[in-house]
Amino acid sequence: MLWRRRARLDRGKSSDTISLGRKTIEGEHVTSLMFRHATSPQSLLRSTWAHRELIVQLARKDVIGRYKGSLLGLAWSFLSPLFVLGVYTLFFTEVFHVRWATMEGSGKGQYATALFAGLIIYTVFADCITRGTQLVTSNANYVTKVIFPLDILPWISSLTAIYHALASLVVLAAFSLIFTGHIASTFLLFPVVFFPLMLLSTAAGWLLASLGVYARDVGQMTTLITLAVLYTSPVFFPLDHVSTGMRSVMLLNPLTFLIEQARKVLLWNQLPDVLGLAIYTAWCLLACWLAYVWFQRTRGGFIDVL
Repeated sequence: MLWRRRARLDRGKSSDTISLGRKTIEGEHVTSLMFRHATSPQSLLRSTWAHRELIVQLARKDVIGRYKGSLLGLAWSFLSPLFVLGVYTLFFTEVFHVRWATMEGSGKGQYATALFAGLIIYTVFADCITRGTQLVTSNANYVTKVIFPLDILPWISSLTAIYHALASLVVLAAFSLIFTGHIASTFLLFPVVFFPLMLLSTAAGWLLASLGVYARDVGQMTTLITLAVLYTSPVFFPLDHVSTGMRSVMLLNPLTFLIEQARKVLLWNQLPDVLGLAIYTAWCLLACWLAYVWFQRTRGGFIDVL
């Protein structure tokens, strides 16, 4: 009887040990899964929606932080583009007597407003590229000390850039009213152009944020990239007034189509290319997801580098 009782106790101990071992293995498995960050389109949408309030709050903090300590504060977000547009109008209209060839009439400020409309699109993209390489490295505490949804950082950068673009749009609308006496009736269609631009800028942010951690030289290359994007896009001249070979090169620029569509709705009083924008948006969504996958797959090594 005694040996049977001992046998039952031994079997109980062994089963408890095995059970505990399974729990430990399952715990380790769960822990390892926690560090395998989700990459599906659904996880991208869920993460963005779940942290929408945090994205807005941090973007607002970023905008206010740029002008913290200045006397005029947020007024600079309107004064800066106002000064730039004023300089363009003065030099290109009064000094160089430049006219935008595709615009009807010869009123003052034609070239300046067409140039400024293109620069609004370019500045959003260039700002996100320039800041993209530092999104993670400048927020190392989010990686090493606290639990933070790193994948929302590019959204914050894009939202900040869009805010400044909206301020520039207010200035552009005021100048159009002053120099032409009216604002294009299609002006309010600008969101259909800005939406794919925001997707493209966010995709670039995810890609460069990851590359900026592992290869710091990428930060130096962004200056060259933004210059190349600027001078191969129709910011300073109409697309129709370049050679066929140069036009082929410019059409490879991801901003060329958006700049042309922005001028249509903001200045030319024309409806945008709806089909073209739909296809462009679909490509931007794909690029956004692929860049998100890259970021999620590589973010596990951020803590080792930082």
